[in-house]
Amino acid sequence: MEEKYIPQKVEVKWQKYWSEKDLYRTIQYPSKKKFYCLEMFPYPSGEIHMGHARNYAIGDVVARYKRMCGFNVLHPMGWDAFGLPAENAAIKHGVHPAEWTYRNINYMKAQLNRMGLSYDWKREITTCSPDYYKWNQWFFLKMLEKGLAYRKRSFVNWCPSCTTVLANEQVVDGKCWRCENLIEQKELEQWFLKITDYADDLLRGCDELKGWPERVIAMQKNWIGRSEGIEVDFRIDGLNEDIRIFTTRQDTLFGATFVCIAPVHPLTERLISDKMALEELKARYGKMGEKIGIFTGCYAINPLNGEKIPIYVANFVLMEYGTGAIMSVPAHDQRDFDFAQQYNLPVKVVIVPEQQLLLGRSNKDVVTEAYEGEGILMDSGQFSGLRSDIAKERIARFIEDKGIGKKVINFRFRDWGISRQRYWGTPIPIVYCKKCGMVPVPEKDLPVILPEDVRFTGKDGSPLNESEKFLSTACPLCGDMARRETDTMDTFVDSSWYFIRYCFKKGDIDLISEIRTPNSELKYWMPVDQYIGGVEHAVLHLLYSRFFFKFMRDIGLVDLNEPFQNLLTQGMVIKDGAKMSKSKGNVVDPNHLIEKYGADTLRLFSLFAAPPEKDLEWSDQGVEGAYRFLKRLWGIVYKNRNMLYVKDKEFLLSSSRITDQALRLLRKTHQTIKRVTTDIEREFHFNTAISALMELVNELASYEPYDEDGKAVLRFAIEKTLLLLSPFAPHIAEELWEAVGNKPSIFEQRWPEWDEDMAKEEKIELVIQVDGKLRSRVLIPHGISDEEVKEIALNDEKIKNFIGNKTTKKVIVVKGRLINIVVS
Repeated sequence: MEEKYIPQKVEVKWQKYWSEKDLYRTIQYPSKKKFYCLEMFPYPSGEIHMGHARNYAIGDVVARYKRMCGFNVLHPMGWDAFGLPAENAAIKHGVHPAEWTYRNINYMKAQLNRMGLSYDWKREITTCSPDYYKWNQWFFLKMLEKGLAYRKRSFVNWCPSCTTVLANEQVVDGKCWRCENLIEQKELEQWFLKITDYADDLLRGCDELKGWPERVIAMQKNWIGRSEGIEVDFRIDGLNEDIRIFTTRQDTLFGATFVCIAPVHPLTERLISDKMALEELKARYGKMGEKIGIFTGCYAINPLNGEKIPIYVANFVLMEYGTGAIMSVPAHDQRDFDFAQQYNLPVKVVIVPEQQLLLGRSNKDVVTEAYEGEGILMDSGQFSGLRSDIAKERIARFIEDKGIGKKVINFRFRDWGISRQRYWGTPIPIVYCKKCGMVPVPEKDLPVILPEDVRFTGKDGSPLNESEKFLSTACPLCGDMARRETDTMDTFVDSSWYFIRYCFKKGDIDLISEIRTPNSELKYWMPVDQYIGGVEHAVLHLLYSRFFFKFMRDIGLVDLNEPFQNLLTQGMVIKDGAKMSKSKGNVVDPNHLIEKYGADTLRLFSLFAAPPEKDLEWSDQGVEGAYRFLKRLWGIVYKNRNMLYVKDKEFLLSSSRITDQALRLLRKTHQTIKRVTTDIEREFHFNTAISALMELVNELASYEPYDEDGKAVLRFAIEKTLLLLSPFAPHIAEELWEAVGNKPSIFEQRWPEWDEDMAKEEKIELVIQVDGKLRSRVLIPHGISDEEVKEIALNDEKIKNFIGNKTTKKVIVVKGRLINIVVS
């Protein structure tokens, strides 16, 4: 052991040792309790950033801790390797996406290893490898068989910058989730997965997710968006035709002053004669922020009050939700109110807050904004005077009885559009034959492999359209010439089942045969016990993964309902008040920190600075503090190294021979074991666990052993400190473990246990209150009875002087904390 702490030297040594010993290799032990720990895999962009580093450090602590607790741990890593950046790099730099991707993977893998992460690389996956995406295609074909994959012409979210389609979940505030440019609506033939068939299943399943953050569950429920309402027919005046609208607020029907239909509604072409104006409106269909409409010149008749109201075509009405037509109630919907103000349309109040009505105010005449809450109905015919909740039910029943509509349940989310007009993704296994039509590629012919003879220009859609070798193929049914589908799959398909693939060895395997074997590793490892990743994936990856898993259940591949038992969504890394990003110029390079301070310092700081679920505020001083702590521990072990080779390692810890100072250190060690263990188990409070370790190291720094028993206590305390530190800072823990005479690896040791009696404080501080106000504090022996506590409190001089001649009516003891004496 060297006198000076040189982390880079120590870390390279132990990373080499772990690799040579294959220490983190995963083997199935049916008799051993398993723990599947998984962090969301990265896109191979070329470098690990601090958000990655924090995420992976959190997962590594969990994996190492569980391994030392005796679990058989699966802790894999791989690469979410398809995607737009690789194709953009090909366009910009003239390098093939595969070359760019694999070069980045090699670099990032070296970075992850440099952090000392305990991954089983023998289970590594790369989603752009044919032996992986073959199974994307297999799942697609199975969904096609079950009627869950289909193709239709549809208006879709189009990013003109990325020149591809986006799923609804990938549009954030009207912008592309990746490049943040405004999206447009474009009509294309697209492939969809019918995730809406699983809407109720996904919604019910939210109640099973006991180990998920409430925030994420709420986001999923909100995105699925189950809503109960009615569909009701508005007759078009002068035509033998109805417009069917959907609403969840039938209590406002009497307040409808106009009807809006989507630009792509089937009736639009018939109602509007100005085709040029309609085409202009279609170009702005679905755009966020702007509300534009065209009056059709036609009127609809409100079925409840017989009023004729104008029909508009409006760009904000979506064909994909409800019926593509809405009744507009500007007094009670802010979007409708804004539209009514813009086009000078009437506003009719039919709901008044109950409290406002009690005060005698109806607010009918002056409306400056929509009131969207519930209340008491007015000017609503036979339903006036009813509360909204009662009126909704009665109006729905009235509509059904009259045969002009029905109760329905709708969902906010839409089917998942998976077609992408790009090259670097999984080819959709479909061919088009002039004779046979659309034909799926037979399973035996999978995978359909991406061609390499393509040119990347960034223009005119996917380069697959230019690859004759890829396009031309034989029809699987008739053998005539056919054309392949050139759309590729959304990359979220790749990540919707990757956690399944980790359950098996790396390489080209028959996945379905492996899953169906009687002693399948899938049955052993699933579900994922702890999943770790960013909250930004709540309604993208996490929702899609649940859908895929439920589909796998329904075709007999798994017998569980949910893939992830527990979910931790870690906070962001913040610097100078903003999330770290290149565009903001506030990025800290993990490589630089590792070169200067070592990986253990980087890990320790990222775990100590904030609880995992909270945002981490970057602090250079905090990094220096973590480094000083590790150097201090190194110095303590180095200083005492000659005293740590004691003969009697199995000394009696409760021996009456040890000094008060040694007993204090012994007690502190047991207390720290308890604190660190409970803090890890209690929602991964790593920051407080590390704080407890720092307190123990402070105690070690001031400890001076006077005899062999004292040296034995020192050794005991140092060994337990190293064991507790090892998941957080594995390299220095390994080095110091060896330095005090132990054989490596420290990670083959059992997690330490504490003695409950030794972990108790010798004395605790008792707060004494009189009538609820603090009057004194005393130290009392730990564990004494309530009667003994009362006696000590009542005989305290300060308390006796304060109470004087007053009568004590009651004494309340809060065990281990305080006593309250009630005298008045």
